[in-house]
Amino acid sequence: MAASRSPRRPEPARLLGIAFLATVALVWSTPLAWMIVASFRPQSFGGLDMASLVPNFTPTLANWREALDSADFARLYLNTVIVCLGILMVQLVTITLAGWAFARLEFRGRTVLFYAFLLQLMLVPPILIVPNLVTITRLGLYDTLTAVMAPYFASAFGVFLMRQTFRTIPRDYEEAAVMEGAAWWQVVARVLVPLARPGLVAFSIVSVVAHWNEFLWPLMVVSSTENQTLTIGLASFTRGAESASQWGVIAAGTFLVAATLLSALALFPRQFVNSFPFFGVK
Repeated sequence: MAASRSPRRPEPARLLGIAFLATVALVWSTPLAWMIVASFRPQSFGGLDMASLVPNFTPTLANWREALDSADFARLYLNTVIVCLGILMVQLVTITLAGWAFARLEFRGRTVLFYAFLLQLMLVPPILIVPNLVTITRLGLYDTLTAVMAPYFASAFGVFLMRQTFRTIPRDYEEAAVMEGAAWWQVVARVLVPLARPGLVAFSIVSVVAHWNEFLWPLMVVSSTENQTLTIGLASFTRGAESASQWGVIAAGTFLVAATLLSALALFPRQFVNSFPFFGVK
């Protein structure tokens, strides 16, 4: 009878990797932990210091009540949701059609045009603020939610992602659909889009997170409080609270802005992680 083998010990490289990841997670989560603790800390407890991470005080909801009374978070949330979903809905159409055209259609100069299209990935967004602002003003869209959304209706990253996704899908599916009498738009909508769902999910996550946190462009094209997004409203809200050193109120307001994305990550961690490494058909 063979002797039972002793449990395999973790390799030193694996242990170092785990220790490194644990250290990174601790460093990354420290500001978040401080924000949560500070939001429940009484204003009379003290100033801004890392020692406040130790919850040796009686928690209070006063900071949350003051934050909610200081800004119209319901309006800010509504505007931000409209902007993010409006951008995403248009982007899903444009990147799907453009990605399909670059992946499947044969025309002269296709490769050159595709790489020229990707050049916009090298442009720093602030470079385009002035021409975009002039265009928005001439169109009469200044101080509207449409003005916040318009520059993002097309996405070079999204087109590249969908092109690569469609190229991984065998043409047999399309040919079978064409033989059944399907038009090109039916092939795209009913054959390619369902198979490209992982790529669309990955892009949707990137798009929503990026535009949820967008600050500079909404600041440039929105002047009224009715059309402000969360990031702009938070900046206006924190200026008054910071002057009074109300760090607990600022922490509560910041958590209200970040709560949606944090909740989505906590509720759907598998979808967030699995959407990125798989962009096509197995």
